[in-house]
Amino acid sequence: MEVTSVTVRYFAAARAAAGTEAELVETAPHSTVAQLVRQLADQHGEKLADVLERCSYLVDGIAASDRAVRLPGGGTVDILPPFAGG
Repeated sequence: MEVTSVTVRYFAAARAAAGTEAELVETAPHSTVAQLVRQLADQHGEKLADVLERCSYLVDGIAASDRAVRLPGGGTVDILPPFAGG
């Protein structure tokens, strides 16, 4: 089976839940953000899965408002939980 990889960078609560700032993740070619989210939840467990449901995603610096966005091989996905401010 052919694979590709993306760099996943975690921020704030996502970093705490994943236990890492970043990791290289192997995915199937033409995977989507939704497929990556499921893969990461399976890999890291329920704590990260809960956080991922509330996150925003950037794919190579561009907001992925639709989780059907395809991942570029060798690209970067930033996982951004909602931020509180005041």
